[in-house]
Amino acid sequence: MTSQPTSLPHPVTGQWFSSPVPPGIGWPDDLADGSTPAADGPALVAKLAAESPNLHRLDACISVCRACDRLVQWREDVAVAKRRAYESEPYWGRPVPGWGSDRPRLVIIGLAPAAHGGNRTGRIITGDRSGDWLFASLHRTGWAARAASMHAGDGQGLIDARMVAAVRCAPPANRPAVEERDTCSGWLDAELAMVAPFMRVAVCLGSYAWDAALRALRTVRYCVPRPRPRFGHGAEALLSPPAGVPDGSPGGLLLLGCYHPSQQNTFTGKLTGPMLDAVFARARETSQPLG
Repeated sequence: MTSQPTSLPHPVTGQWFSSPVPPGIGWPDDLADGSTPAADGPALVAKLAAESPNLHRLDACISVCRACDRLVQWREDVAVAKRRAYESEPYWGRPVPGWGSDRPRLVIIGLAPAAHGGNRTGRIITGDRSGDWLFASLHRTGWAARAASMHAGDGQGLIDARMVAAVRCAPPANRPAVEERDTCSGWLDAELAMVAPFMRVAVCLGSYAWDAALRALRTVRYCVPRPRPRFGHGAEALLSPPAGVPDGSPGGLLLLGCYHPSQQNTFTGKLTGPMLDAVFARARETSQPLG
């Protein structure tokens, strides 16, 4: 690492933390503590994911995972070196669990935490320009309580929605290796299985998330159409739910494609506010309770 961690005040609570943040010392929404088991490889990821009795326990285990050496090194190096704009803040520097409703009608799936976004704030797609675009749209379409999300503990809340990532650690250059993706898939599989009885729509932010969602949904026994649905902004694919899922929607699960609200897409006009709103308005229309 470039230097030793220093203790700094949390931007919302004012409590002082070192970077990366140890579990169980008061960071907002941190569900882990010193006794939470940390996976050290793919086998233990699979075991802990399968044995988690609920989302609370799953999220706690995700947040202390150390299964991928390269990602652990990168996320912690970034947390210590920091970006100049955030050098006065502590960085979470750990895997970022899903957050939002435990009974979501909508699940939003992204690629991975940003090095100076979710890796800093401890909340996926929060505290960067992508988050600015995403939460403004979610608020306009009724899925978020506020139009912005700057940090865990800032009062933001998702309404009947949950946000997850295919890979839970910030990867170098936003490009996780295939083996890292596959190791992390155990967490996503378990999370989607837990929310399957309530989930009506899944919005995938980018092609990577679309592909990860299709793999995970097939793993948890959704019927994926053939030929395999292709990603595009506004693309739709209807998946039949797993047999025997209680309260599962008889209409199945609608998978929606959406360009990721990255600066590359928003600065060039590839993705606009109305385009983003249209996807989440479609999600709302489709996810309304039946009858």
